[in-house]
Amino acid sequence: MSAAARAIAAHGLTRRAFSLGAVKAFDQALQFLLPVVLVRCLDAATFGEYRLLWLAVGTVLTLACLGMPQALYYFVPRAERAERRAYVHQTFLYLGVAGLAAAAAVSPLNPWLPPTLAPLAKYGGLVPAFVVLWVTATLLDMLPTVEERIRLQAFATISTGLARTLLLAAGAWLTGDLAVMLWLLLAVVLFKLALLVGYIGRFHGWGRPWLEPARLAGQLRYAAPFGVSGTLYSLRGQADQWVAASLFALHSFAAFSIAALVGQVVQIFRTSVLEAFFPSMSRMEAAGDMRAAMEMNARANEMVGWALYPFLAFAFAFAEDLVSLVYTRAYVDAAPVMRVYIVGMLILVVELSSVMYLLRQGLFNALLNATLLGVSVAVSWTGGAHLGLAGAAAGSVAALVLDRLIILNRISRLTGVPVARLQRWGRLATLALAAAAAAALAWALVGAWLPGRGPLVRLLAGAALIALPYLAATWRRRA
Repeated sequence: MSAAARAIAAHGLTRRAFSLGAVKAFDQALQFLLPVVLVRCLDAATFGEYRLLWLAVGTVLTLACLGMPQALYYFVPRAERAERRAYVHQTFLYLGVAGLAAAAAVSPLNPWLPPTLAPLAKYGGLVPAFVVLWVTATLLDMLPTVEERIRLQAFATISTGLARTLLLAAGAWLTGDLAVMLWLLLAVVLFKLALLVGYIGRFHGWGRPWLEPARLAGQLRYAAPFGVSGTLYSLRGQADQWVAASLFALHSFAAFSIAALVGQVVQIFRTSVLEAFFPSMSRMEAAGDMRAAMEMNARANEMVGWALYPFLAFAFAFAEDLVSLVYTRAYVDAAPVMRVYIVGMLILVVELSSVMYLLRQGLFNALLNATLLGVSVAVSWTGGAHLGLAGAAAGSVAALVLDRLIILNRISRLTGVPVARLQRWGRLATLALAAAAAAALAWALVGAWLPGRGPLVRLLAGAALIALPYLAATWRRRA
């Protein structure tokens, strides 16, 4: 591609990334606001069970998928129509079988069910029924994006997000019963599955081939190392929540899990940009231009940093007000935990998984994440036992720091590009410092001018006082 063509392509990808980001931000805003209702309608123990349910679902989803949906980013952009159909059908079938295995794992009939999940056993078959459908329908979360149908992805994400939020909020408000909410979740996931079936039928059809053993084997060979690596990476992030669920009461675990929600906001920025850029990066790598793919990764990370750093600085400075407003002061213990997580989120701006995918470093990632999972559990358990809730969050942060240092050096050795040139480090540092300075100024001014005001007033003032100087300092230099 010429320089002009690359500039036009990058501009289009930027628009696509922000479109995906807006959709995901809307969906996440719904999920972020849902606890505003839940904490006011459910008692602390029931809300703890609700958070435990999603921890269990997130863990089995991580274990079940094995990177198969994500592998479509590699196979679909470079495949012909018949091949694309085979890859999509095989992934759908795989998720259905994996969902059945995941459902058996969380079933109350499982004799090896972890004691931590005992509070969910009283809901019988509702939890495993939801799990099998949720795992199968998760393909809808990325398939339209893989095929660069952003409007359809937006429709699927927004419609299912609205259905989930409105139904759960109504169920909690009217009954305060988690069993009723589980029935409503089943209705939502059936709707999501129907959308997925309709999408595949419209763009791929349900005719043969359904399963091509040789192609499936190739897909699994590619996906499995990255799937194991991604599973171990996700478990690193969930390990501290399992530690908190094991060490503390349900109410304390609920506060701890609330603090971890800041990571979901970070994922909006990271995954939106990654999903928009990754198909083009894959085509560049296939054409032998790995340096251009790496430059696109650096550009994407700078975009994420520009949008993410002021949010993280705001959440760090006003953590108590944020928790009090959204979740009530009954869960204010989440504020110190949130600050610990934010330190780790600063590092996550540097997204490197896409580069490791293109370099086919799945086995290396798997070994690294297995090692760091052990580090994360050990640090979280020690911190939780001696320092309380905030200490239990230290494991994932320690693992993140080690992860980025090791992977950056690995990429540098494989590509011959010095670490200093792998990312736009100077720009990232400037953005981070500008956000930190704006947050410090806002925190000081709000503390001096509005010491006795409610959390909403303080948050609105703090957001404005951060946004204005940050935008003034960074807008003209924005990539």
